[in-house]
Amino acid sequence: MQRGSFQWMKSLNKAIILNKIRTSEPISRAQIAKETKLTPPTVGSIVKELLEQRLILESTLGESQGGRKPTMLILNTSGFHVIGSDVGLSKIQFIISDLSGKVMDESEELLDENVTEESFLSILTKGVQHLMQQHSDLEFIGIGVAMHGIVDAESGVSIFAPNLQLRDIPIKKDLEEKFQMDVKVENDAKAFALGEAWFQDRVSHKSMVAINIGLGVGAGIVIDGKLYNGEHGIAGEIGHMMIDINGKKCSCGNYGCLQTLVSGPAIAERILEQLNYGNESILINWIEEEQAITAELVYKAAMNNDSLAIEILHDTGVYIGIALTNLVHVWNPSKIIIGGGVSKAGDFILTAIKETLMERVITEKAQTTAILISKLGSYGSSLGSVALILSELFEPNIG
Repeated sequence: MQRGSFQWMKSLNKAIILNKIRTSEPISRAQIAKETKLTPPTVGSIVKELLEQRLILESTLGESQGGRKPTMLILNTSGFHVIGSDVGLSKIQFIISDLSGKVMDESEELLDENVTEESFLSILTKGVQHLMQQHSDLEFIGIGVAMHGIVDAESGVSIFAPNLQLRDIPIKKDLEEKFQMDVKVENDAKAFALGEAWFQDRVSHKSMVAINIGLGVGAGIVIDGKLYNGEHGIAGEIGHMMIDINGKKCSCGNYGCLQTLVSGPAIAERILEQLNYGNESILINWIEEEQAITAELVYKAAMNNDSLAIEILHDTGVYIGIALTNLVHVWNPSKIIIGGGVSKAGDFILTAIKETLMERVITEKAQTTAILISKLGSYGSSLGSVALILSELFEPNIG
């Protein structure tokens, strides 16, 4: 197993060619030269180097343009692997991914309620070591960490992880010292957005936003394959966009934030209020069976044609739609992806979201902004952490 930095893979022209193969495979040397405007000798030399490094492979012959058939090039997706991780409320998910985002294996490590900085870093190390030892035949080029809360991505420090009540955790420094390979750390919602851009969209859109709606609400903005963090690193904090100034108090201290209306706990709280007002629902029977009301249970009730549950999810979609209307007016992205636990409600919220945009966005073209449910499933942020490493390798916005 090879470990260490992948600086040996990187150079300006090499990254341009490597990314062209990634996004356009199978592709010939001549086509690469034509589309990148690099000279054929430069392309030939770098392709030879990439073949020697096993980052790419020669594939089947392409169509002849009058001479002999050209040899096509493809990315060697199974040649190198990345460890990705997603730090949640009570556990950390670890995955091994190849360069195409195919998950080869996964594991979990539980987080204790009284976790300290030292024990957290120990658990993170244990999870990475476990997967590497299970797959000692693979070559790893990096470790990605998707961390909830505020993250300084440049230094790889978790500034504040509210669910764990931990501050200033030197994740990047600690893991790089232990494993001698590149480590990238980012906020989980931003990592999720990058994963969507890389593994679902292949960065075909110039700008996109991915929103993660679960226990909280976060988002990431991706431009040309790179995360946009803003001047002070808080771009994407859509959960704290104020929707109702007379609304409930948010964990951030403000009132009426989107998070207080559409997060999983907010959905459960809103339906409990309606039940206390005497509204009928199948959920009343489930409560009597000592089931705790959760957003997932509300979705289950909606699937059983429960009118109150359907109404609550519809209203949730309207609130999300209002927030996205604001986002479209300010940012005007080409695509918006919705992920996280609440996204599992599917059309119960998606229909209302799209209807709200059609009613409120000011231009006809912008009204049809693509709104999609994520297809990354439970691996969203973990694959996003993998994309942190790959974006450094491929660098799609250079050249």
